Amino acid sequence: MRSRYRDRFEAGAVLAALRGLRQQSPARVIVAVPVAAPETCELMEDEADDVVCAATPEPFHAVGLWYEDFEQTSDEEVRELLERAREERRDARAQGAGEVQVDVAAGDRVALEGDLAVPEGAIGVVLFAHGSGSSRHSPRNRQVARTLQRFRLGTLLIDLLTPEEGEAERYTRHLRFDIDLLADRVVGAARWLSRYPLTQHLPIGCFGASTGAAAALVAATREPGLVRAVVSRGGRPDLAGEELAAVRAPTLLIVGGNDHQVIEMNREAFRRLRTMKELQISAPPSQW
Repeated sequence: MRSRYRDRFEAGAVLAALRGLRQQSPARVIVAVPVAAPETCELMEDEADDVVCAATPEPFHAVGLWYEDFEQTSDEEVRELLERAREERRDARAQGAGEVQVDVAAGDRVALEGDLAVPEGAIGVVLFAHGSGSSRHSPRNRQVARTLQRFRLGTLLIDLLTPEEGEAERYTRHLRFDIDLLADRVVGAARWLSRYPLTQHLPIGCFGASTGAAAALVAATREPGLVRAVVSRGGRPDLAGEELAAVRAPTLLIVGGNDHQVIEMNREAFRRLRTMKELQISAPPSQW
């Protein structure tokens, strides 16, 4: 089903559509939009399996203000984008970066579901640490992973929560800010990569988003010999707290130019880091 609600994030209509879709028992429901208010994304997270939003500016005002062209997206444009994605997947397979599903032993008798891709001649492997409201199936995470694979970097996309925990989290939200737990899971995944035959010889970097960024930074303090670099994309590195001063891995913080509150949180975290570090504030959507 395709409608204008997929192009323009009209929260009430999308919520109603999601609830209607749930009654049809789909395997997964993903909401992907260019821009939305942060509180609107939180509402969607309660109903969808995954919410992908390129920008969450504050103050938000009206959705139309964030578009240069607010016209309906045509079917031709959608078909072109889908074909481009198929071509990128074919290119990745041709380069030997076929993806396999793996069970990652992350300690405490916990097995996490993951997707591993190791291109031919890989020079490193990137462990994705997703935060709240995301998963290894996120289209944005997968797009980043495909790009990394073209540069001969392996990727491991894992869900830091078990399926049972993830289902409960949709209603309770009691684990998404448990940084200690999430960091333990990242450490377990890094150790698994260091033992897995295809990746045991590769240096490991972490790519964290939202609360996953804090988990990756804490994991870097617990396993400084394994986690060689950390990148935070729109993350909450401030939630790493006092552990920030102990991070030794080179760290890059990336945050959107319109996420003013998140920018300040990242600046505070940046000041507390004592390692090689860089803070990049990306251009707002109107300049992309």
